[in-house]
Amino acid sequence: MDTYDKGPDAGREQPGGSDDPVSRLPEGATRDVSEDPAPTQAPEWSGTDGPHPEASALVEPEPALPTGPGDGEAAAARTGLTAISLPYQIAAVLALAVVAVVACVHLGMVFLHVAPANTVTKKHGTAIDEWIYPEFEQNWKLFAPNPLQQNIDVQVRADVRTGDGGERTTGWYDLSALDGAAIDGNPLPSHTQQNELRRAWDFYVASHDAQNRPVGLRGALAEDYLRRVVALRLGREHAAGHGEAVERVQVRSRTTNVPPPKWSDEKVPTTPDYRELPWWSLSAAEWTGANA
Repeated sequence: MDTYDKGPDAGREQPGGSDDPVSRLPEGATRDVSEDPAPTQAPEWSGTDGPHPEASALVEPEPALPTGPGDGEAAAARTGLTAISLPYQIAAVLALAVVAVVACVHLGMVFLHVAPANTVTKKHGTAIDEWIYPEFEQNWKLFAPNPLQQNIDVQVRADVRTGDGGERTTGWYDLSALDGAAIDGNPLPSHTQQNELRRAWDFYVASHDAQNRPVGLRGALAEDYLRRVVALRLGREHAAGHGEAVERVQVRSRTTNVPPPKWSDEKVPTTPDYRELPWWSLSAAEWTGANA
């Protein structure tokens, strides 16, 4: 029979053919599966070998930065100077620097204008006035009154009646120097040491004219107060000995200018200026009270 008589399976290899390994087995024999070669396995991964081979499949890819029309949204998120280009940033910084310098100069000029007269204002007073007037004119002063630039010492002397009926005049007691010596080195000086004598003298000067005449109703009160203060100080200094009494007192002030610093060209007189008050009589009660 020819090949056309074999039917549709004529072109297929039949079991037992030369090319089928199963066909080479004897009839009734079975193939041992363990004889087949084992499949090749991948080597185990350790942490020192880099990332896990399968880790790349779990990492989500980073989104790409917008390079098209979406770039405008990132620019809109920036604020301040970072939102403008570099040339405009430089211009803005320069403008801010100029404003800051002008503000500092203006504050300095106003300070010098309202401050008391000093070396700077005496040398550059014209430039300060040109800056201030008329737009920035000030009608107030930084200090009122001006800081004291003088040393004022209050001194007193007394007429003492001796025990034998005679009289003697003491030398000048520098009461301000005595207060200063008591304050020097004292961490907690008393209010009396610091202010009693100074306030008494300021009270007298404010209520009397240059001729020592009372001005207003408080002139007599200021005179009584100063007289009692100096009588108390003379009692502390034992101006009158045993059996003696102070009958009169005379007060004066010694004013000297504070010397300017060495770098200043300012010239001030160095001669002391004295202001002597008339003699005041002390009553027996005032002197007794001073020695109580």
